[in-house]
Amino acid sequence: MTRPARRTHADIRRALLAREELALLDVREEAPYAEAHPLFAANIPLGKLELESYARIPRRNTPITVYDNGEGLAQVAAQRLLDLGYSDVALLDGGLAGWQRDGGEVFKDVNVPSKSFGELVDAERHTPSLSAEAVQGLLDARADVVVLDARRFDEYQTMSIPGSTSVPGAELVLRVRELAPNPQTRVIVNCAGRTRSIIGAQSLVNAGIPNEVAALRNGTIGWTLAGQALEHEQQRRFGEVSAANRQLAQASARAVADRAGVTRAHLADLHQWQAEARRTTYLLDVRTPEEFENAHLPGSRPAPGGQLVQETDHIASVRGARLVLVDDDGVRANMSASWLAQMGWDVAVLDGLQHADFSERGAWHTPLPPQPGADTVSPQTLAHWLHTPGTQVLDFTSSANYVKRHIPGAWWALRSQLAQALEHIPVAERYVLTCGSSLLARFVVAELQALTERPVFVLEGGTAAWIAAGLPVEESRQQLAAPRIDRYRRPYEGTDNPREAMQAYLDWEYGLVEQLGRDATHGFFVI
Repeated sequence: MTRPARRTHADIRRALLAREELALLDVREEAPYAEAHPLFAANIPLGKLELESYARIPRRNTPITVYDNGEGLAQVAAQRLLDLGYSDVALLDGGLAGWQRDGGEVFKDVNVPSKSFGELVDAERHTPSLSAEAVQGLLDARADVVVLDARRFDEYQTMSIPGSTSVPGAELVLRVRELAPNPQTRVIVNCAGRTRSIIGAQSLVNAGIPNEVAALRNGTIGWTLAGQALEHEQQRRFGEVSAANRQLAQASARAVADRAGVTRAHLADLHQWQAEARRTTYLLDVRTPEEFENAHLPGSRPAPGGQLVQETDHIASVRGARLVLVDDDGVRANMSASWLAQMGWDVAVLDGLQHADFSERGAWHTPLPPQPGADTVSPQTLAHWLHTPGTQVLDFTSSANYVKRHIPGAWWALRSQLAQALEHIPVAERYVLTCGSSLLARFVVAELQALTERPVFVLEGGTAAWIAAGLPVEESRQQLAAPRIDRYRRPYEGTDNPREAMQAYLDWEYGLVEQLGRDATHGFFVI
């Protein structure tokens, strides 16, 4: 076993200020990560390294620094990354506690770079906003107003402002003239909290649309705290864009990107960059998922622009890397790039693309290492085995998916806490592992065999195949063999969050600009 080197807080800080490439990985589960982490730390839980690393850290010689908070995960993760072919892996000296000991700032929540940047934009540009009560008054008065929801469509469907239309952030500048053709119509942009409302509204201001624009202050959280009713399961979406409106959007988006210093590039530049051995280049298609699947540039991956700006740390986990954005008309790529450039990224937009360049079809497939061999069992055989004692099913899907439905009698476990989980699970003659597709389950087989010295099988096709076969499932929280720390419960998601949690989240967001000042490594600017 190779002993990883160590890097200090000072090493990471120097590299960030020099805009050198680095990946600072928190390998804990998402919930503890969300409690405290450095600004530019990316979260890849230990149990998912094989599934996520190649996509999020594509260059194998990227300097990677791994940490935990004393749980003993970082050393295992470092070795696992070395086994995956990464050559420059180090441990953060002292872990999270060492970072704080040496004066490093820590942040709460997830996607903090974008959220703190959004607050900086609001502080410097004083993005126009309206309170929930004011917007409700406009709606009640049947004023000439449109409300545009800048979140993903599935988030919009969960809860939305009455009468609003789903227009994910990167689509706003492209679509707004169709949705508000009268320059006298007031345009209000909302999300669940603050960031996408601010960035969306400011995008329209920056693009110079003639309409009066405002963000819904504090989004659906503010709406709920005001005691106002939300809609659910709505289907209102944007439509097609006329050629004239597309041309107006193209010109305004390009002007905004130029103001932000976005690089212009062609396919020849892209190919040269992709051949560089010491730089990471992400090629990201910022159109809708449907457009990507219909036709896309070879080697690109889908990253709808609004979510890319919101979740850059999750999609591009190498800080200091180059981001190359692509679409088929320049509007969404230029608007997304304008924000990423202000967030300190080296970002370029591909110009001069032809229809024939979009030659690939279908969904994007995450790059993965070779899957370990495993003995498999069909859903029908497993169903037969479960009629008699001796077989135990372990489910490694997300805890939310497990609680919603799982194979009767299955125990939920976290791969990173497998040994501890086995203390709660009855000993069996044989074990069958599953998850949604059984992909993650395959990587657990050898670990479980070493711990139990019993036969271990993988369910063919995972729980999805079990369900497709018409076999029974159950909803239960009774057999959780690990704490549900795999996902941080976001105060702005869903409709049943405590009011105190929603208000605390808003209070936290308002304090982010001050935290940025203390951290002083962000490199953000606002045009």
